[in-house]
Formats: sequence, structure tokens, C-alpha cells
Amino acid sequence: MGRNRVSTDETRSGDYAGELMPRQAWEMLEKDPEAALVDVRTQAEWAYVGIADLGALGKQSLFVSWVLFPEMKANPAFAEEIKAAAPDLNTPLLFICRSGARSKAGAIAMTALGYTRCYNITHGFEGDPDSAKHRGGVNGWKTDGLPWVQG
Repeated sequence: MGRNRVSTDETRSGDYAGELMPRQAWEMLEKDPEAALVDVRTQAEWAYVGIADLGALGKQSLFVSWVLFPEMKANPAFAEEIKAAAPDLNTPLLFICRSGARSKAGAIAMTALGYTRCYNITHGFEGDPDSAKHRGGVNGWKTDGLPWVQG
């Protein structure tokens, strides 16, 4: 696998623990009671696009925006919110956003602050755009058939 692409074997790269495909993320959340899904999208995305449904695992996502809507400026409380929800630096944190860019930035940021097991979920919640520039049909959490709810 390429740089920063790992499976659940937790091989370390330099900037963060690595990439997980959505199904690998689900498996880690299922097997590791300490693993947490951190959704870094905006409140508007959570409300209108949908969120991962971790109910079958007896878990809930942590909702901490990387940027704040509607200004789309960096959330100055991002790190503090995650530290409050997951104070143990060894907690596996699985970051997800729309397509994998903001979540990768979040994983790198929290690794820089001492967290040892920060992962980015490749393709995110909605995945890459298709030929018509629509998301949600090519890859990602939703396309992989993982549980999610909307509204």
C-alpha cells in the first residue's frame, strides 16, 4: 500500500496513523470499544447530508467541525473539543468528512498534539464526485452500504 495507506494493523506513517477504507473503519469501531468516529464536517452537512449511524455498535459519533459554517473558517476550539471528548492520547480516533480532506487535516493536527492513533477515513462520508460531479455514488461511507441516517 502507498504512503499513509494502512489497514487496521496500525502501521505508523509520519503525520498520522494512516488511512482506513470505510469498511475498515467500521470494523475497527466494532472491534475496539475505545475507538471513536470523529465527524469533522459542518452542522449543515450533519443535518442535511446525513451522519454515520453507530447505534448497532452502541456508540455515537463525536461531532467536531474542522471549519465553522457559514463562514467556513477554522474552528478555533477544534483541538479542545476533541481533548474534552477523548482525553486519552492513545484513543483510536477515526476522522471522517465529506471526501477525506478535512478529516486528514484533523488527523494530522491531533497527531501533532500527541494523539498516537489518528486515522483518516479514505473517501469520507460521500466520496469522490462522479462524471456529473455528484457525490454519494462512487465511493465512501454511504456508497459502501454502512449504516447512516439523514435529517
